[in-house]
Amino acid sequence: MEDNKKNIEVIDLRVIFKKILANKKLYFKVLPIVFVLSCAYILCIPRTYTSSLSLAPEMNNSSSLGGTIGSLASSFGFDLGNMETSDAINPMLYPDLMEDNGFIVGLFDIKVVSADGEIKCNYYDYLTKHQDEPFWSKGIGSIKNLFAEKETPIKGASKSSPYMLSKRQDGIVEGIRKDITISIDKKTAVITITAQAQDPLICKTLADSVKERLQVFITNYRTSKSRIDEEYYKNLATEAKHEYEKARQLYGSYADANTDLQLASLRSKQEDLENDMQLKYNAYSTMMTQYQAAKAKVQERTPAFTIVKGAAVPVKASGPKRMIFVIGMCILAFIGCTIYILKNNIKRFFIQENI
Repeated sequence: MEDNKKNIEVIDLRVIFKKILANKKLYFKVLPIVFVLSCAYILCIPRTYTSSLSLAPEMNNSSSLGGTIGSLASSFGFDLGNMETSDAINPMLYPDLMEDNGFIVGLFDIKVVSADGEIKCNYYDYLTKHQDEPFWSKGIGSIKNLFAEKETPIKGASKSSPYMLSKRQDGIVEGIRKDITISIDKKTAVITITAQAQDPLICKTLADSVKERLQVFITNYRTSKSRIDEEYYKNLATEAKHEYEKARQLYGSYADANTDLQLASLRSKQEDLENDMQLKYNAYSTMMTQYQAAKAKVQERTPAFTIVKGAAVPVKASGPKRMIFVIGMCILAFIGCTIYILKNNIKRFFIQENI
């Protein structure tokens, strides 16, 4: 039986603890230094605030049966209801609007005011002139500017074109994509807009403004075809009204001038004018009916939005997590010191046991 016993190696924790205690001075030197440096670093990072809101747009499903099936599928995590919508742009694609330069550049003119009232400007100026940065970022930026090549303007580029931006503007756009996000729940189709800024009131303003811009975009898209039809029938109705009024004036003038005459030819012409006036009136009446129907279609296609959760001014900063960062750095320093102490004596920490 003794020949069948196997020797295995296990870690002797007592030896490790003794080794750590023997080198405790190293910990007393390293950990305070890491703590001070971590605090100094994280205190230089500007604080940011986050505000978010949720809204549910009205869904326009193709049929009640499809809506029932979509509701059933959503309970299992599948989104069929949104696939059945008659819109060419699926609601799942709304978050991709933040990838469009045109939509983001449209946010440049948002008016923002800081919580203390000292900053009053548009969003673009806020990002370019009123951002706090660590001192080393400013130094690195100054060095980069010394060696940066002079930017050459693109020929034919318009200053107002969101798709021909300067290098600086492109950097601002990328920063906005990080600070403002749009997400949608695939089960409920609830849209969540999250905005981040260095001021609590400004981040709430951004969330509300993006919500308004998104609502305008969705409304304009869903009603664009109906509004074109409305304008078309409005023009036809205006033209038909003008033709009817001309025919009515002509008939009235002719009837007044020939009231006492009994000639058959004159009566025949008067009847022709009356018939023409009636036809013009019928055409005008038909166009007005079409115009009113087109107006009703615009209203029908205009989506309604329900605010599920409004944006609030944040009380606490969302980042950086200073305490977690400092504790994490101290833990990493402790682990690093421990590895440094034990790296040359690993074999001594194993003992053999028979099983």
